[in-house]
Amino acid sequence: MFTGIIVDKGIVKALAPAAKASDTRLVISTGLDLAATEIGASIACSGCCLTAIEKGPDWFAAEASAETLSKTTLGAWKIGTRVNLEPSLKVGQELGGHIVSGHVDATAKLVSAEPVGGSHKLVFEVPPAFARYIAAKGSVALDGVSLTVNDVTDIAGGGCHFAINVIPHTWSATTLGDLVPGDLVNMEVDALARYVARILGK
Repeated sequence: MFTGIIVDKGIVKALAPAAKASDTRLVISTGLDLAATEIGASIACSGCCLTAIEKGPDWFAAEASAETLSKTTLGAWKIGTRVNLEPSLKVGQELGGHIVSGHVDATAKLVSAEPVGGSHKLVFEVPPAFARYIAAKGSVALDGVSLTVNDVTDIAGGGCHFAINVIPHTWSATTLGDLVPGDLVNMEVDALARYVARILGK
């Protein structure tokens, strides 16, 4: 489990086929202190929970399956891609964001970005199947970043647009500041919204 509070921006330094040809081995450089990170530990990489299978002083390796590559932005990563990183939550740690599982539901597309005061307003488009999980003042994780939804607008075809506000610290401490309209981000909806929809049979 994670909280959506990014602690480092890593960089993809190598990509190669994994043991299974359809999978990919990723090597990510990082400023994280990996001394206490055990092989087999989970690390959220731009919102996608990956398992550290090897590590060095300033890098770790993970494998992404064909399913992960097809359902997330990882399939488009290349050497030099910057990645939001968060180690898994330890019992007793402060829960600064919201409960994030690292299981990406879908990708959302950035529609627009504009400065508002010292912050930035970003508007994303959500596929129809996931629009029902987005609610004003609710939580969403985008590329692993815990964010609050400001407002939601339904669009033709059943999807929706939703807006978030990114403060200067988050803008510089995560990869959200690198986005341009048309870019895709990994989206994980709030688990509470998913369960409520299931209980209500919707």
